[in-house]
Amino acid sequence: MRALAITSVKNEAAFLLEWLAHHRTVGFTDFLVFSNDCSDGTAEMLDRLAQLGWLTHQPNPGPWNAGPQWDALKAADRHPLKASADWIAVLDVDEFVTIKTGDGTLGALISACAPATAIAMTWRLFGNCGKVAFEDAPITEQFTRAAPVGMLWPWRASMFKTLFANDGTYGKLGVHRPRSPNSARLKSALWVDGSGRKLPPLYQRQKLFTPLGSDPYALVQLNHYALGAMESYIVKCDRGRANREAGAFDLSYWVERNFCDDQDTSAARYAGAAGALRAELMADPELAALHARAVAWRMERFAQLMLEEPYRAVFGRLLLTPPSRPLAPDAMQRMVTLGLRANDAKNETKLAKQEDS
Repeated sequence: MRALAITSVKNEAAFLLEWLAHHRTVGFTDFLVFSNDCSDGTAEMLDRLAQLGWLTHQPNPGPWNAGPQWDALKAADRHPLKASADWIAVLDVDEFVTIKTGDGTLGALISACAPATAIAMTWRLFGNCGKVAFEDAPITEQFTRAAPVGMLWPWRASMFKTLFANDGTYGKLGVHRPRSPNSARLKSALWVDGSGRKLPPLYQRQKLFTPLGSDPYALVQLNHYALGAMESYIVKCDRGRANREAGAFDLSYWVERNFCDDQDTSAARYAGAAGALRAELMADPELAALHARAVAWRMERFAQLMLEEPYRAVFGRLLLTPPSRPLAPDAMQRMVTLGLRANDAKNETKLAKQEDS
């Protein structure tokens, strides 16, 4: 089975080897990695990894029509690796597929979910837990506290990325789910959540969230380390977002993801095998030097940003802000109701415009 992971990166060299080793252990056989405007040695690291046969590196310089990630996905649609893949997932470098069934591999997950053709891997938001300084150590070991299961709000707690069979049902890649469905093939498409439960037919064409309030993590979850250490978050603010050409990270992004309520060490099952692969990579003198360069760059970049008042102000607010508190059930339900009401109003307005045209 050929399983392809597609990602788009900018200034992620300090974290790249851990992410690759983890996902090779999970069972991804191929990696298609796009890079843009890197100044920390990411592009050079990807070139070396390509020479060693670990991945395929595709430079993705701007300008972009729809942001670097969307332009990368359009290029990935045309790439031979996509055509030869049996299963595909579009992932970010702060997302770690964590499988809880069988031997923890993609094969075990696909077997447990059979005959599913698309598996919605719901985010598990991992908080910062007060960690200030960037540390050159595995992210999955540093951050082990996460949002509670079944949290209704914020809505992104139920967002997912999709592991899907590359069987011709969908014509285009998307950030969270495949797009451009083939109507004739949709009859045989079966979507399930991360607990293997069948999702409603609407998921074949749309939806970015698993049903609210359920536990979608019994078989697989997508560990989302969106924050990291406070120093790393400041560097992330400086970098900008991957799915658009510009977009600010601020305190609202932090507060809506910084949940530290439940201890979750599910990724630890990969520590031994992934650690051995990471050590193998670091045994390459060129990769080791590039990794060290990226670590030094990250520390220096943070120091430079602290000379600028806007970034220094954000850092100060991070120090002031405790972990986020999940809303009480009635408050969460109120926010969900308000969101659904706003969505209904939006759809009514859209329908009215269609009827008038």
